[in-house]
Amino acid sequence: MDNFSRPGSEQNRNEITKLCTRFHHGDLRMESDLANISNVDWVIDASANPSVLAGVDGTTSARQVVEHNLHSTINMLEFCRARNCGFLLISTSRVYSLPRLCDIPLQETEARYELNPLVQQPAGISSAGVNEQFPTTPPISLYGSTKLASEVLAFEYSGAYGFPTIVDRCGILAGAGQFGKADQGILSFWIHSYAGRHPLKYIGFQGTGFQTRDCLHPSDLADLMQMQMDAPPDELQAYNVSGGLDSAFSLKQLSDWCRSEFGQHHVAASQESRTYDVPWLILDHQQASSQWDWQPRIARDAIWSEIAEFARARPDWLDIST
Repeated sequence: MDNFSRPGSEQNRNEITKLCTRFHHGDLRMESDLANISNVDWVIDASANPSVLAGVDGTTSARQVVEHNLHSTINMLEFCRARNCGFLLISTSRVYSLPRLCDIPLQETEARYELNPLVQQPAGISSAGVNEQFPTTPPISLYGSTKLASEVLAFEYSGAYGFPTIVDRCGILAGAGQFGKADQGILSFWIHSYAGRHPLKYIGFQGTGFQTRDCLHPSDLADLMQMQMDAPPDELQAYNVSGGLDSAFSLKQLSDWCRSEFGQHHVAASQESRTYDVPWLILDHQQASSQWDWQPRIARDAIWSEIAEFARARPDWLDIST
């Protein structure tokens, strides 16, 4: 089900209908739009306004964020309760505490931030990244708080009504055909912008572009979700799902890679500081890997190459999706 509310999303209709036995054009915020859907085995909740700036950037209101990200989840949980089907929530790494993320001891290397090995790291940080024990205390953003609230409600519904529930806290998802905006789909935005010679700039962190994240291909997430639905966990807990350290990159490193693919293009530097930006966020996915014997298969550079090939074929993509 999709309401096609995002610019460009109507482009997906033909591909969706090829892949789906039945596709419903509807709005999950409307309980009545779910009423005529027949029984299912699992509901995968991937609906959200996925921007950490949602509600504060002037394009959406706080109420819209809550309605899209939380009210729609409540409707799906009620759907699962009535039909006794499983529920899998795609959550986010941005449920973790913003001040605590910004206080992680880091060091500058040649092209990115990394954990400082000379300083004791706080609870919830391992050599592999941020694990599930990292604090989720506010502030975390309106986006993050609606997803965290969705997690809590999902576990409460599961405990009260007995249907299986899984929560996956995902890092950055990226692949060809993803819409590209600076606050949503950053890899797609950056590679398409670089290929099209559109303006780009490093914001904050002294304009270095050293801010560092991980990335994961949706196919790897889909593989894990299939394993999870085939063998749901006994305990109610959230799992980090990410490309991990092997997929880590900074915007500087991404620009260097784009230069080798597309040639020289200037990236400006801005000293602007934005409230919800974090210098380093790599998820430790060892719990999910251990539980389901899962590892990401698609390497970071393969993800980037896939997006670059798509960018060459669709130079109009940013105009469609922004």
